Amino acid sequence: MKNRDYKNFVQDGYYHLFNRGNGKQEVFLDNEDRKFFLFRLKENLFPKSPEGSLLGGASIIAQAHTPYIRKLLPPGCFTLLCYCLMPNHVHFLIRQNTELPISKLIGKVFTSYSKYFNTKYERVGHVFQDRIKAVRVENDSQLMWLSSYIHNNPKVAELVFDLKDFQWSSYLDYIGIRNGTLCDKDFILKMFPSSQAYSEFVNSSAEMIKVRKGIEYLLLDE
Repeated sequence: MKNRDYKNFVQDGYYHLFNRGNGKQEVFLDNEDRKFFLFRLKENLFPKSPEGSLLGGASIIAQAHTPYIRKLLPPGCFTLLCYCLMPNHVHFLIRQNTELPISKLIGKVFTSYSKYFNTKYERVGHVFQDRIKAVRVENDSQLMWLSSYIHNNPKVAELVFDLKDFQWSSYLDYIGIRNGTLCDKDFILKMFPSSQAYSEFVNSSAEMIKVRKGIEYLLLDE
């Protein structure tokens, strides 16, 4: 059964989270926007890591738009397994490690990004829909298929023909092309004999995901 109550997060739970732009508007207009969003995500996942260690230049962007000291979350509260930043929506697969609910992480990241976005583009109002959608993951098989579903978003949307050409997801880290530090890849990759086998699984499942056959329990972007 789907659990879409964002307040009902529990310790050691795994969740697929989704949110789109208000009115389905685009929320990332250039690569600076994407870097800033990932920077905010990383500094709350790893508050003790050196600033600016993710996607060079993001710390400069952060300082330029928010010249004040931010109160970050305690370290180790959450583990990001995979993500994808699409033009008008985002997907995450996250584990909650403590009693601090994922809504705290999402609130900090999305609120900060919305302030940045509105300031940069001289606009007002909501950037994202008010309430993020969430579904609790119940087993390893669902985790495996969810990771493929999230990573296949750019291909299903026909943004790219080859997922290797899309930079703004964790897929490149999973297949060993990029050595990113945002995600814990091991939990899902241990289900496969190699990263190549994972890549084959993701690409072979693209058509099934496109027609949404047999994976309705994964979907949050309806």
